[in-house]
Amino acid sequence: MKHARVVFEGRTFDATERDGQLLLADGRTAAFDAVQWLPPLAPLASPTRPRTILALGLNYADHAKELEFKAPEEPLVFVKGEGALIGHRQTTRRPAGVQFMHYECELAVVIGRTARKVKRGDAHDFIAGYTVANDYAIRDYLENWYRPNLRVKNRDTCTPIGPWLVDAADVPDPQALALSTTVNGEVTQRGSTKDMIFDVPFLIEYFSSFMTLSPGDLILTGTPDGVVDCKHGDVIVTEIERIGALVNTIEES
Repeated sequence: MKHARVVFEGRTFDATERDGQLLLADGRTAAFDAVQWLPPLAPLASPTRPRTILALGLNYADHAKELEFKAPEEPLVFVKGEGALIGHRQTTRRPAGVQFMHYECELAVVIGRTARKVKRGDAHDFIAGYTVANDYAIRDYLENWYRPNLRVKNRDTCTPIGPWLVDAADVPDPQALALSTTVNGEVTQRGSTKDMIFDVPFLIEYFSSFMTLSPGDLILTGTPDGVVDCKHGDVIVTEIERIGALVNTIEES
């Protein structure tokens, strides 16, 4: 099932996809273009704590090569703030004067129940579902490729996510999904989750070995090669097979 979270007629609703429309929690239906889309995650997370967002860098060998770096021998991870998240069909601000800001089409894993010291073979039991993330990076601000600083990866509006949270049961193999990105309708990136250096079960085992993962936590699993600079007015569509197509527009701040 595909889940969403939207604003319709001034109220926030959980919703599901049905016959090309949104079925709202109150039983009404709404067209996709009649709502404001929010990150499809709020029902899973406790309202009393911030969500933990773990993001992988250089988790595809071709992307590491594209950036002229050796592929990591263990996960290269940074933590993001929830304030960076925005929904489908929303706008991301590009800071005035920057030279290179690019998208990153990523499979995002949503944790479904408390995970501590999970074995690789049991990892899928702890996944609620999957969504699409576009984790923009502003390379002008990068101080060290292996330690992305806050201005690169934790900016407001710079991590669109959605439109759907797709149940884990509807994605039999998260390591066999095609990814693609278009900029103004032109295909600029193609890849597959099969090419991850560290796959989803490994990452859940790895993280839960030293920290507790909680319902609603996110793991952003990295992007393949093919990133290009995104400028004011560009419409970016990051799409993952079985998960959905996430639309985002760039504006200069």
